[in-house]
Amino acid sequence: MNDVLHEGGATLAYGALGIALMALGYLVVEVTTPGRLGHQIWTEGNRGAALLLSVKLLGTGAIVTTAIVTSDSDLSEGLVDTAVYGLLGIVLMIVAFYLLDLITPGKLGATLVDGTAVHPAGWVVAAADLAVAAIVAGAVS
Repeated sequence: MNDVLHEGGATLAYGALGIALMALGYLVVEVTTPGRLGHQIWTEGNRGAALLLSVKLLGTGAIVTTAIVTSDSDLSEGLVDTAVYGLLGIVLMIVAFYLLDLITPGKLGATLVDGTAVHPAGWVVAAADLAVAAIVAGAVS
């Protein structure tokens, strides 16, 4: 019974940490794109904004999942490991976004959420986010 309670508590702790990191990923997209992200996606039906947010959440989720699977068996150390790797992944995705913004014409954030259609640059940003997430997940393991 103690094992079930311990594992249930660990699941709740890792789940809460993962949700907090994904919320941070949401805030990162909110800050890097003009306008209110939630309004753009749910009210205006902006597919570009939805693609950006979806990929950021998938990437963060992949990093957090890998960090959990490979974490220390000690719960507190495992949570710290997961938080650190999750934050590093988010930071690296931000860096990749700003590097793309630096080498492409215009303001990338504005380009990606301009209109309801997905701008081709959205797919480039999506690929970059997933690639960075894969690299961080690989480095974690």
